[in-house]
Order: sequence, then structure tokens, then C-alpha cells
Amino acid sequence: MKIDVILGLQWGDEGKGKIVDYLAESYDVVARFQGGPNAGHTLYLGGKKYVLHTIPSGIFRPHITNLIGNGVVLDPVILHRELEHLNRSGIDYRHRLLLARKAHLILPTHRWLDVASEAHKGQGKIGSTLKGIGPTYMDKTGRNGLRLGDIEQGGFRERYEALKSKHLELLRLYPPVAFDLEAAESEWFASLEALRALPFVDGEYYLNDALNEGKRVLAEGAQGAMLDIDFGTYPFVTSSNTVTAGVCTGLGVAPQRIGRVIGISKAYCTRVGSGPFPTELTDALGEQLRQAGSEFGATTGRPRRCGWLDVPQLRYSIQLTGATELCMTKLDVLGLISEIAIATHYSYGGQLSERLPYDLCQTLVTPVLKKYISWQNDLRDIHDFAQLPPAARAYVEDVEALVGIPIRMVSVGPGRDQLLAR
Repeated sequence: MKIDVILGLQWGDEGKGKIVDYLAESYDVVARFQGGPNAGHTLYLGGKKYVLHTIPSGIFRPHITNLIGNGVVLDPVILHRELEHLNRSGIDYRHRLLLARKAHLILPTHRWLDVASEAHKGQGKIGSTLKGIGPTYMDKTGRNGLRLGDIEQGGFRERYEALKSKHLELLRLYPPVAFDLEAAESEWFASLEALRALPFVDGEYYLNDALNEGKRVLAEGAQGAMLDIDFGTYPFVTSSNTVTAGVCTGLGVAPQRIGRVIGISKAYCTRVGSGPFPTELTDALGEQLRQAGSEFGATTGRPRRCGWLDVPQLRYSIQLTGATELCMTKLDVLGLISEIAIATHYSYGGQLSERLPYDLCQTLVTPVLKKYISWQNDLRDIHDFAQLPPAARAYVEDVEALVGIPIRMVSVGPGRDQLLAR
């Protein structure tokens, strides 16, 4: 069997959680392969809103096994809070949520370093979520990190104290910031103890065995392709590989085991935090788009920057990820605003181009826009693509032609039943 992949093709917040939940019915295992609790996968089920930061989005399907893979960095406190929320909602997860032993742990001092480092940057902030994710990945690549499986080994507390001491030395390089380490440690160790009730597995063996047994596996990414540490809008990126290659390193599966790659894109673009955004709308129309789409970060609560769909950017992400099909989310939002456009090309260096420049941060890029008729209709009660207003169908079909892969699904609302299959 092949492992199918779902990932975002923009700057995150594309609506991946809902799509994973919808598709999970056809799978046996859903596995998160990278990122940390900076993810905010939002689902609306039974009139309730759920935001998952670490737990895979297949957790609400009772037949699905969910794996937090080795490529994820895990904060025991945040994961424990998510579990408590599932407990209050009556979700039975205890034998369906597996933790890969090789997943790295976010320590309280990782969070402290994140806060201090970001504060020190002043106007050069990258827009970190301050969850300690960057410092944790730095320790991982620096071969200093602590992994979940280490709590099963002897000498864990000594190793913790050694890494904590290193962090405290590093903190001397930054101006002081408020952080209650004693309280944070107390909660951290209590949460870590609570995680012992969950099954720990060697994730790479578990998944390859599952595939060999004919089980269907869906890999779930966090953030988006434009935040990839290598190919995103560096340095305004996350600390992991958010593209399909990250599935192999984040779960321990070989490249030839990758099957479908389902890319998720909004019908427009959003971005949280700093960094280049060629099609950003900074005027009243941008605010109208933000309010119509409720564009506020699920993890941070920060207002998202909003702009038009960016075809050069989307084609770039499709190339990087090998996306075989596309799901367009939030088409309904465009029906609530007065104007619609997309960027078909960029203008920079005196030329038109369909390619992103080496450094979007330093290159002045002007998007070349194509305008569309606004359909001015509420799409949320439509359950068949053919029932969409002609202008909405034309928009989807034009984007499909421009990006070069089929748009298989179109989302017209936040609910599980508001997804139109094509």
C-alpha cells in the first residue's frame, strides 16, 4: 500500500483539519509528520468547534488509529490539555492515539528561549507563535534534544537538567523577559507523567508494518508549503519541512511509498505574522475579506493578513510537493465580498514572470491581476458542484486550468457536510 498525503500549499491555515477529518473515513491510520503545537487544525462537529494543535485530525473517527510521528516536536502540556478537552467531549482515544518514541520534546526553557529571542529581534520579528518550536528543532539538529522515548530510559531527569542548564546559559545573551520557570516545570512534569498512559511506539516500524498489512495511511501536514524551512519565504518560515519530502523523514517511510498528494488551498490567500505576501490587500477590501472569512489565527488569535489567490505561488508549491490534486477551501467567502481577483503573473526586474524570485523578502514584486465577476451568493447550503452559481464554477475551473492539476473538492462552509466532491 501507498501512504497518501494532505498538506497546505500556501502559508498555512488552509483548512487541512476539516479535509483530513472528511477523508479519514476511508483510512485506517492518520499520522502527523512534522511541526508542533503551532498548528491549529479547526473542525466543526455536531455544533462544536475543536482546535487540534498536536493530535491528528482523524481522532474524531472511532475506527481511526492516530499517530504523532517522529518529525513532530511535542509539548506535553499542550498535548495534555488537548486530551482533557477530548475527555470532556466524550471522545474515546486512549487506544487510538499513538506517540512515536523519536518525537522530540519541547521543554519549558525552549519556550523561554523562544520568547526571549523573538523579543530581542524587535522590528525584525519573524512572527513566531512562541511555543518553543524553533529552539526545539535547533536542539534536535544540534544533537542535544530529548525525545519522548527517553522518559522510558534511565537518567532522564539528569539529561533534562543538563539541557535546561545549557538553555539558562543561552538566556544570558538576551535581555530579561518574564517567565515563571518553576510553575512551567511543575506543569510540564505532571503532563509528561499523564502521557505515560498512551501507547509509545517505534513509529517507523509501526507505519511500515501497517502498509505491508494493506492498511490505508493518511499523512497530515501542518503549516503550509510556503513556510517550508528550505523552500519557503525564508527567514519568515517554520523550522521543519512542510512539503511532501517531510513525510519520509517525519514518519520513516521511503519515497516510493508515497501515493496521492492532496494539496489544500484557500480560494484566496492568508498569512499570519511577518514575511512577504505579494497579493496582500491592506485596504478596506482586505478587512472585508478578513471579516467575511473569520480570518483570525486558531493558535494565536492574531488577525490574518488577507489577499488574492496567487497562481505563481500555488504552481510553485504544487511543483515542490508533487500535489496530484487540489482541494479549494472557503469558496463561500468570496461570495460575500464585492470584488474578486487573482494574480496570474508577477512583474519584477522589468519583466513578467510566472516564477518566484530567489528572495521574495528583498525583491519588489507586483502581482498582475485578473478580475472576476463576484457571484454575491451564499453557497453554504449547496451540496452539489453543479448547483454553484455560474460565476463561482467559472472561477474554480479557471484556477484549475491555470495551476495544471484537478480540483477534486471545493469547500463552501466549515462543516463536515459542506464539501463538494467533483
